[in-house]
Amino acid sequence: MIQIQQIKVSIHEKEQEKALRKKICKLLRITDSEILSIDIRKKSIDARKKPELYYVYTVYVSVSKKISVSKLKNNNITEVHPKSYAIPDAFAEHEIERPVIIGLGPAGLFAAYLLALCNAKPIVLERGKQVEERREDVQKFWETGVLDTKSNVQFGEGGAGTFSDGKLNTLVKDKFGRNRFVLETFVKFGANPDILSSFKPHIGTDVLVSVVSNMRKEILRLGGEIRFETCVTDFDITSSDETSKIKGVWLNQEEYLPVSDVILAIGHSARDTFKVLHEKQVPMLAKDFAVGFRVEHPQRFINLHQYGIDREDLPVAPYKLATTLENGRGVYSFCMCPGGYVVNASSEEHRLVVNGMSYSDRGSKNANSAIVVSVGEKEFDKSNPLAGIEYQRKIEEKAYEIGNGSIPQQLLKDFIKGETSTSYGHFESETRGNTTFARVDQILSEELNASFIEGMKQFDKKISGYFMEDAILSGVESRTSSPVRISRNDDFMSDIKGLYPCGEGAGYAGGITSAAMDGLKCAEKLMEKYRS
Repeated sequence: MIQIQQIKVSIHEKEQEKALRKKICKLLRITDSEILSIDIRKKSIDARKKPELYYVYTVYVSVSKKISVSKLKNNNITEVHPKSYAIPDAFAEHEIERPVIIGLGPAGLFAAYLLALCNAKPIVLERGKQVEERREDVQKFWETGVLDTKSNVQFGEGGAGTFSDGKLNTLVKDKFGRNRFVLETFVKFGANPDILSSFKPHIGTDVLVSVVSNMRKEILRLGGEIRFETCVTDFDITSSDETSKIKGVWLNQEEYLPVSDVILAIGHSARDTFKVLHEKQVPMLAKDFAVGFRVEHPQRFINLHQYGIDREDLPVAPYKLATTLENGRGVYSFCMCPGGYVVNASSEEHRLVVNGMSYSDRGSKNANSAIVVSVGEKEFDKSNPLAGIEYQRKIEEKAYEIGNGSIPQQLLKDFIKGETSTSYGHFESETRGNTTFARVDQILSEELNASFIEGMKQFDKKISGYFMEDAILSGVESRTSSPVRISRNDDFMSDIKGLYPCGEGAGYAGGITSAAMDGLKCAEKLMEKYRS
C-alpha cells in the first residue's frame, strides 16, 4: 500500500474525485487504469493563502503494478502497512467471570462492546436512562427548567458527550489501530462515513443518539446485560496486610452484586461516587482543570476570518486558540462548536453549568466555544482529592444564584464594566435552555476574570475582531475535565485488585474518542488477566 500526503486540490474543482485521481496518477507516474483503489484517510482545508483555498488529502493507494517509492524522490510518498485493530480471541463459555462496567459513556460503551465481542458477556450498570428516554428528559429540562438529577446532559447512556458536538478528534498517539476501530465502529452503527477521513470528525448530537442506541442493541445481542437506572452506591472491598480486592457492589442502596472485575467508567460528574471511593480509601488525587465561560460569535464572522470568503458550500469553520499568560495561567478554547448551541448541562439541584452542542448539520447561526482559564492550587487545596469538586460546586452555585436557575449571560463589554446587560448586540444567542441577563463577572475571582479578558485580547490578534464587544458570554463552564485522577498501574488496575479506573472521569481521557480508546485498553488488560 502506498501513502501519499499533502495532495492539494483547489476547492473550485467541481469534480474533486476526478481531480484527485489525476494528481495521484501524476505523482505515482501511472495511468488511471492502474489504480486499484483509493482510500481517503484525511481531508482538511488549507486556508493559509486565503481566499485561495485547497482541500488537502492524505490517501492510501493500491495499484496494479510494482512501484519503487524511493525512485519517486518525494517525501510525501511512502510505503505503508496499515495495522488494523486486533480483536482478542473470544472466550469459551464460562472461561471468564462476567466483568462489570460502571457507566455507559464512551469508555464504558467501548469496553462493553469489546468484551461482548469476545464472549465475556459484560454486565453494565448505568445510573441514567437509555438514550431515547434520556433525550426526552433533557428536552423537557431545557423547555421547563425541571431537572432530573438521574437523567440529564451528564448522566445516562452515551455519557456527557452525547449532548455535545460529537467531536471525534484526538491527540492520543495510536499505533495499535484503536482510533480507527472506534471511528469504524461508529460508522458501522450509523455515523456518516465522512468521519473516517475528516481532519476534525464529528457526528452531531442527533445522529449520536441513534449510534449509541444501535451499539447497545448489539451488546445485548452478543450476550451482554445493561441495567439502566442502576446507581452503584457502595463498594465492597476486602483488605489484608498485603492486598485489597473488590468483592462486590451495592446497587441503589438495596441490591448486592458480587464481582471480581470492575471497569470504573463513571464520567467526570459522578461526584457522589468519587466521595464513596475516597471514603473506601481508593487511591486518588486532585488534579488541575480549567473554568471559564461559553463565548458566542456569529458563525459567518468565523467563516470569513478562517476562509477569507463567504461560501455556503464550505463546511462551517472551527477554530482553536491557546495562550499562556505572564501570570502563568493557561487560557484556551475548549469544545469549540461550529454552528452550535450553548446548553444548560446541569446535573445537580441549585447548581448550573453550561456546555456547547451541535447537531450533525451544524446549522446554528452562531459559533461557540468555552474560553477557559487553568485552575489548581490557588483555587483549592490539592492535598484533598475532592477539593476540586467542591470548587466546581461553589462556582456552579453562584451561576445558578445569579441566573435564578436560568443560564446567566452578559455581553463582553458589560463583563469588562461590571454591568448587567440589557439586550443583545448585533446578534442573538443560540441556546438550549432558558437564559437571563446577569452579572456573569461575579462567578469567578478577579484574577480569573482578568486572565479571561487578557486571553480574549490575545486571541483577537489571531482572529481579528474576536474581542467583539457584543460577544455573548454564558456561565459557567466548569467541567472541562475531571477534577480527580484515580490512580492505576501499568495493568490499568487500581491498588484495589480487580478495579480498573477508566476514561475521562478517572482522569485518563479528554473527549469521546480518547475515552473510547481507554475503554478498549482497560477491557484488553482485564482479558489479559485470564489469558496469562
